[in-house]
Amino acid sequence: MQTISMNKAKNRMERTPHIVTGQFVRINQTPASLGHRMAAQLIDWGIELVWIFAAIWLIGNIDDVVDHTIIKDAAYILLLFIPIMFYSLLWELLNHGQTPGKRLIKLRVVKTDGSMPSLGALIMRWLLWIADGPTMGFLGIFVMLVTRNHQRFGDMAAGTMVIKLGSYNKSSVTLDEFDHLSPDYKPFYPQAADLSLEQVNLITQTLKGAPNDPHVMALAEKVRQVLGITHVRETIAAPHSDQRSENSYHFLERVVRDYQYYALQEV
Repeated sequence: MQTISMNKAKNRMERTPHIVTGQFVRINQTPASLGHRMAAQLIDWGIELVWIFAAIWLIGNIDDVVDHTIIKDAAYILLLFIPIMFYSLLWELLNHGQTPGKRLIKLRVVKTDGSMPSLGALIMRWLLWIADGPTMGFLGIFVMLVTRNHQRFGDMAAGTMVIKLGSYNKSSVTLDEFDHLSPDYKPFYPQAADLSLEQVNLITQTLKGAPNDPHVMALAEKVRQVLGITHVRETIAAPHSDQRSENSYHFLERVVRDYQYYALQEV
């Protein structure tokens, strides 16, 4: 594997929408207020209303030239039912968590950790609009008023929240906050910058166990292979099992520290 350029770590962080999560950068997300969310919803409803009138007009013209029930039914489904029924789901899925209304008000749907919601999460919050919306007397409005992050039922079930873009506070972590990273810290494994945050979290969780845990040795070997590390400062292939375990543990610790070092350079 080639030596890592710092751009890879930067690009990986930029893929999370406006928020870098984990222990390297702290961002206090600003939940969208009820007023902002209602304003965005009113805009979306206005767009949907315009679409409904346009679709009805178009379907009426189809009725004048086509005398076929199947075609008329297909027109209602394609032009009226699907766009209105799946309006928010499709927009948020295809437009990075934003409907036109949210985009105009500068809001976005994100996971509570700041990452982009998965398809499953978006479907969950869309389905629970039945409980949050008009069918239940807009119960979601009351729930948003009493929840800390102004989440409705759909958000809580999906693990999402709506944030106000441009209003979050970003606090960069410095080297002083890591007792193992001194200002003159020198990384040994530049390949560590290639790790994803999920992989680093997995290594960190493994390191919470005992140094002689067989999972430590197995993970250390896997990390070495994945990163293409041919020269290991703490030799994994030590003659005795206990020594191999200890060396593997130190190797993983060093990889995590080096990753932290490179991640901090991008803050």
